[in-house]
Amino acid sequence: MLIFVKPRIVLLSVPKTGTTALEQALSERAEIAFRGRPEIKHLNLRQYINKIRPLLHPLGGPRFETVAVMREPLDWLGSWYRFRARDALIGRPNSTAHLSFSRFVEDYLHPGERPSHANLGRQSDFLIDNDNRIAVDHIFRYEAMPALVDFLAARLGQAITLPRVNVSPEAATDLDAGTETRLRAAMAPEYAIWERARQAP
Repeated sequence: MLIFVKPRIVLLSVPKTGTTALEQALSERAEIAFRGRPEIKHLNLRQYINKIRPLLHPLGGPRFETVAVMREPLDWLGSWYRFRARDALIGRPNSTAHLSFSRFVEDYLHPGERPSHANLGRQSDFLIDNDNRIAVDHIFRYEAMPALVDFLAARLGQAITLPRVNVSPEAATDLDAGTETRLRAAMAPEYAIWERARQAP
C-alpha cells in the first residue's frame, strides 16, 4: 500500500496485479509506503479503513481516494499457478511445479479446505469494506495498466515508467471447456467487478 498525501491517493496492493512494479516506480514519491512482507504490503480496504485511515484523519483536508487494480479472474489464477511453479518453491506444500493448471483450478474450486498450493482467496477480498460492499473509489483493469498509469501520472503530477519485475515463469494454463465453465460460474461475482473496472482514463 502506498499513500500520497497531497494528491490524496491510497494505492492498494492487490496480489498478482502488477503492484510490485507500481511500488518500485512510486514508493519514493509516497509519504507512506507499506512494503516488504506480504501481510504488510498487501493490506486490504478493511484494514485501511480500520487501522490506517484513522491515523490520517489529523491531517485534515479532503478525503483520501482509494485506488486498486483487478486482474481478469482466470488470468489471475494462472499468474498464481505460474508463480508457485518457480524453482524456489519445489518441494514445498504450496508448489505447483508438479501439477497441471487444470488440477490447480480443481483444487481451488474444492468446496472444503483447499490444499496449500491452491489456498488463495479472491481479489474482491481486498476491495470490500466492513459491510462487504465493493468500496474502492477507482478500480482499474490490470489488462489496461496504461489507463492506471495515466490516472496516477495526472494525480501525482509526474511521468511514470513501470519496470518489468516479479514476472512468473512460463507454463501452460489451458483448461478444458467444462472446467473453465465451472470456474467462471464460481467466480461470477469477480467477473462482474472486473467488467465494471476502468479501461481508460
